[in-house]
Amino acid sequence: MTEKSPASVTKEIEELVKELNYHCYRYYVLDSPVISDAEYDKKYRLLKELEEKYGGVLPDSPTQRVGAPALEKFDKVRHNEPMLSLDNAFSYDELREFDKKLRKLLGASEDIEYTVEPKYDGLAMELTYRKGFLLRASTRGDGYEGEDVTRNIKTIMSVPLKLEGPNIPEVIDIRGEVYMDIREFEELNRQREKLNEPLFANPRNASAGSVRQLDPRITSERKLHLACYGMGTVKGMAFRSQSAFMAWLKDLRFPVPARVVIVRGIDKVIHAIGQLEKDRGSFSFETDGAVIKVNDFQLQQKLGVRTREPRWATAYKFQAHQGTTIIKDILSSVGRTGVITPFAVFEPVKIGGVTVSRSTLHNWDEIKRKDIRVSDTVIVERAGDVIPHVVMVIKDKRSGSEKTASLPLTCPACGSAVVREEGEVAIRCVSLHCPAQVQEKIIHFASRGGMDIEGLGEKNVELLYSRGLIKHFKDIYLLKKEDLIELPRFAEKSAHNLIDAIERSKHATLARFLFALGILHVGEYAAKLLAGNFRSLEDLYQVKPEDILPIRQIGEKIACSVHAFFNDRKNIDLLNSIIKLGMELSNPDFSENRKSSLLLEGLTFVITGTLPKSRKEVEDLIRENGGHAASAVSSDTDYLIAGEGPGSKLAKAGRLGVKTISYEIFLELLKGSPVQQNLF
Repeated sequence: MTEKSPASVTKEIEELVKELNYHCYRYYVLDSPVISDAEYDKKYRLLKELEEKYGGVLPDSPTQRVGAPALEKFDKVRHNEPMLSLDNAFSYDELREFDKKLRKLLGASEDIEYTVEPKYDGLAMELTYRKGFLLRASTRGDGYEGEDVTRNIKTIMSVPLKLEGPNIPEVIDIRGEVYMDIREFEELNRQREKLNEPLFANPRNASAGSVRQLDPRITSERKLHLACYGMGTVKGMAFRSQSAFMAWLKDLRFPVPARVVIVRGIDKVIHAIGQLEKDRGSFSFETDGAVIKVNDFQLQQKLGVRTREPRWATAYKFQAHQGTTIIKDILSSVGRTGVITPFAVFEPVKIGGVTVSRSTLHNWDEIKRKDIRVSDTVIVERAGDVIPHVVMVIKDKRSGSEKTASLPLTCPACGSAVVREEGEVAIRCVSLHCPAQVQEKIIHFASRGGMDIEGLGEKNVELLYSRGLIKHFKDIYLLKKEDLIELPRFAEKSAHNLIDAIERSKHATLARFLFALGILHVGEYAAKLLAGNFRSLEDLYQVKPEDILPIRQIGEKIACSVHAFFNDRKNIDLLNSIIKLGMELSNPDFSENRKSSLLLEGLTFVITGTLPKSRKEVEDLIRENGGHAASAVSSDTDYLIAGEGPGSKLAKAGRLGVKTISYEIFLELLKGSPVQQNLF
């Protein structure tokens, strides 16, 4: 990239940010893109390149939506105005009574004008904007205090980071619902089922679980949406009605409910609700009712609020597709990563035109919470009119013969002992010999990130497993060319190539081998950390959690998982047999003195300008020495490393009191020199 003047770079970045945000709005809110994905990606890469080279990242840049490091916990946030819940109506008679009370309170002889919109079954959210920029996003919590989930909400592409338009209030709290489309929810659960992770009970739980991830990168992988429908505090602007406010939201590119109807009189409200209920199956999201609000804000003010509910609004709940049946048994299934999931088998019942006879119970905590027992009479609902789940037990119908389901102590597929980590709902089988997991473990073992055995992908693993040639990954090293050559998909050359690839894989690093084993919670980075602290594979045998916990960036979950794996006698025997088959593990990651590699422990660095080494090389150096490399300057930044042509990060560091150092001083920090001691 040729050098550019600061003014031209600033202008180009501003134009790219504005253009990309417009295309995000077209794609994620209007569902009407005007450029291809490839064109968008090209412009996005250019923006990122400019930001990385010259600095000057704008707060509403689409590059700032993802990439923040994981949090240890969420901070609490006090709402400027309470986020009240709504009263519910379950019949049209109750709606007429609601309207009658309001007209009496207002002394109104004429019909009241209402808005009617679908009730989204999601997670209530408040977005606070100050001077047009998104300052904070917070959950409803108890209505008075919620959790700060700003970094996660920024990953939702339909959420504006900056308000564009002539009428921007000084401060405004926008309220809405975070939700997940039904198809995207089903796909998420399909993926979790493949990985044998606990399934989400419904789209609402999936949305709430996604928003409350401590790592925003996980949230960004979930396809979340937002529908904005209300406000809290507003300064510097006034709205006359709910309909005027909704029109302003649309003008400002906020995503709004799929349908908002303005009607006068309760009879027309009821007609609009009937139409919504009739059309609910055509919506992409799950809706369990309709929200009815008095349109005029002056009338809302006159009506006021009760302790926790506004008088001027209510929610009408649709009838769910439900059926009543009896649970015949509670059984367990084992997925390919070892999670043991309970499911109910019940007498077939027809719900919404579909006969269902079983349903996932999600996890054992859910069974305990709902007190579900064998022989119980239960209400079963098809969530989203698709997925059956047990809503509740009808305890009045109990006879005393019902049986409580016991937590499994052994794996139903292989009989091995199961583990349940503290704070986890999932119960897992960690045996390498479990037949329910073995194919997936073999595929993972042979993958590029694992032992990198070219030619041993999913199809060939399935073939070899079905022919009884491999039952677990140890058998890979017992394969012979003559075993392969008679099989479909194999000829002389392909059989020879696979055997060669298997032989090459016998010379691997300890870190690669540890990752290939598929130990729960141990990814590539954790495997590298373990290899850096344990000289050999044998040093991990019978390891205790307290031996692992001192390793920086390894927490209790990983420590307990590694302990469980290396204290299983069958696992140790299998590993020893693989070593005897010629596996040679080198360990270039191990260091006799780990202390020297932690000189930057607990410190956060940001880079600006051009350095003698590439940005990636410097960031790798920071991470290798225990530090954290961030992309933007904040109050949490310890040092800004400034090179030639620093951007706006330099000025921001000055305002925040962040120390600025040169690349040369940074190198001194890594040497443990007196300069390092003084600077720390």
